[in-house]
Amino acid sequence: MSLTAISKSGRAARGEGLQLRGSRGLAPLGLLVALMLSGCGEKPQQQAAPAPPVTVAQPTKRTVTDWDEFTGRFEAVEEVQVRARVGGFVTSVEFRDGAIVRAGDLLYVIDSRPFEAVAEQASGQLADARAKAELAKRDLDRGLSLVQTSAVSEQVVDQRRQALQAAHAAETVAEGALKAAQLNIEFSHVMAPISGRVSRHLVSAGNLVQGSEGSSTLLTSIVSLDPIYIYFDVDEATYQRNSKLWFEGKRPSSRDTANPVQVTLTGETKPSHEGKMDFLDNRLDVSTATLRSRAVIPNKDLSILPGQFARVRLIGSAPYETLLLPDSAIATDQSRKIVFVVKDDDSVEARAIELGPLDDGLRVIRTGLKPEDRVIIDGLQRARVGAKVAPHKGEIGGKRLLNQFQTLLALMSGINFVAAGVQRLRHAAEQF
Repeated sequence: MSLTAISKSGRAARGEGLQLRGSRGLAPLGLLVALMLSGCGEKPQQQAAPAPPVTVAQPTKRTVTDWDEFTGRFEAVEEVQVRARVGGFVTSVEFRDGAIVRAGDLLYVIDSRPFEAVAEQASGQLADARAKAELAKRDLDRGLSLVQTSAVSEQVVDQRRQALQAAHAAETVAEGALKAAQLNIEFSHVMAPISGRVSRHLVSAGNLVQGSEGSSTLLTSIVSLDPIYIYFDVDEATYQRNSKLWFEGKRPSSRDTANPVQVTLTGETKPSHEGKMDFLDNRLDVSTATLRSRAVIPNKDLSILPGQFARVRLIGSAPYETLLLPDSAIATDQSRKIVFVVKDDDSVEARAIELGPLDDGLRVIRTGLKPEDRVIIDGLQRARVGAKVAPHKGEIGGKRLLNQFQTLLALMSGINFVAAGVQRLRHAAEQF
């Protein structure tokens, strides 16, 4: 065999080998490309979004009583302006401004010496009148004895009888003058007419005060504190509704019955005082169409002062059973109030409701709900009408607040734990 033939045969063999190796390497690549091209023609399958979680609870059912609320103002049951009853110079002020005084306590002392002098003069005039009356009586007795023997005439006896009557009249006048003088002495010591809190003194010692009627000097004032009145105005619509309830026998009238009231002072969130109705006016105010009403409130600690404002709650119905929800579970749809109810298939339904007043932090639901309804109380922003949700059972009222408080405590405990760990790491870094 020639060298040329051998070289050709070698090149042919090497070419065949290259061809075989190339075909083995391209086969998997072609298969991969074919699979990719076949996959491009199919659409990827989309996963459905999970239902949003919400918290649901059944409405609370309990017996409640409606209360009507009004704005009222406290006024003293008794209020006295202390004025001078006699004129003279004030010698002393016997009370501390703003103190509690009792009826009969000494407040002011006015110089009584002029009145004592007048009293002594009136006492002397009374003694003179009594002596004259005694002399006239003896003259009359003597005349009555002499007239029987005709020693004196009947005319003389009549004159002596008239003199005795005049002496008695003079004695009465003298007694009145003495009593007036003694009263002036008594009035020079100004006493507290009622028990209560006294205002500041308006006249200091050394000043001259007037005691005449119509221009007597104002010395101070006293207001009683326990009990205390609160006045408030009832609108005509509420008055008509309460009157209708009274006619139907569902609510006693405040004219005949001391209906209970609750009072919430300024800055308070719950009623802190209780009292009872005391008065309803006999007509409505034509300018405001309101009825002036009054309640009596015990004030044992003397914390309430006349002039304070407060919110008054007056019983407005007989006790009845109803459903209640927190205000956070109630939404507004234009002019309607609605709640979101989760049905048996976990879809959301909007339910129109009629609201009542608040009772112990929960809102009374008059119509629109049933006791077995599952109402969304948390997660309203994730609920959509007709869409499905993932409901989780929650609690209404105290239990719900307790769970939230425990969650908050746990969160705070975790934060404290992390803060302590960071502090330890920082301490270790400083030591390193």
